[in-house]
Amino acid sequence: MTANAEALLASRVLTAGDDWAGSIERAVRIQAAADDVVRAVVQQARQSGATWQVVGDALGVSRQAAFQRYGKPTDPRTGEPMNTTPLHGVAELAVSVIDDLASARWSRVTEQFDPTMRDGLPEEALAAAWAQLVGLSGEFEGHGEPEVARAGDVTITNTPLSLEAGDYTARITFRDDRTIAGLHIVEGRTS
Repeated sequence: MTANAEALLASRVLTAGDDWAGSIERAVRIQAAADDVVRAVVQQARQSGATWQVVGDALGVSRQAAFQRYGKPTDPRTGEPMNTTPLHGVAELAVSVIDDLASARWSRVTEQFDPTMRDGLPEEALAAAWAQLVGLSGEFEGHGEPEVARAGDVTITNTPLSLEAGDYTARITFRDDRTIAGLHIVEGRTS
């Protein structure tokens, strides 16, 4: 769409006088329709042989991000389409875990571990790992919004963390029963 067409469309959506709620609703419907068009074009491109790299480049994202948004993975165990819907409320769940870590509520975190995590990372080891992080980069200052993606049987969250002298990402993996199947703090910001 050209800049002129975008301006014309915006003026039609926003000329509703004082009915801002109606204008916003119309804009959301237009956005949803545009998303549907992009999804259809991506599917046609893939059916015609375009790679995920080509699709990602056109969308301005990585090929993995394009696949995660528009791909239809098949479960190699069953041959059936995989569930790609993330666990409901998982972003809030991830933030709660991060808040517990930052507040030294180790038992609240380990109580959420699945059996494998519980066996592999006891409360004392979790506390020591967080202490090591603080020793490297200073006190916890805050977190950003979690990015959420479904991968096979789990939902993965990547949440930006800010410490006094470093940026990290908290990668927390949740099972559908809301238990934690993985907890990693990686240096830098991931997306």
